[in-house]
Amino acid sequence: MAKPKRKRKLNIKKAIKHPGALRRSLGVKKGQKIPAGRMRAAAKKPGTMGKRARFAMMLKSFTKKRKGK
Repeated sequence: MAKPKRKRKLNIKKAIKHPGALRRSLGVKKGQKIPAGRMRAAAKKPGTMGKRARFAMMLKSFTKKRKGK
């Protein structure tokens, strides 16, 4: 009988190689949030910038929902 495959865990610490690189490439000042429209536009682009934007959007979806909101 074959063993069931284990789901691979995403190692976020290793995945973030250049913190702040997306913000810098989009021209957003340090400490400011990246506007959602600019993030969506960057996610559609090919290459490294698009990859970073899509990853950032995925990480944003991991935030826990607070009670009462």
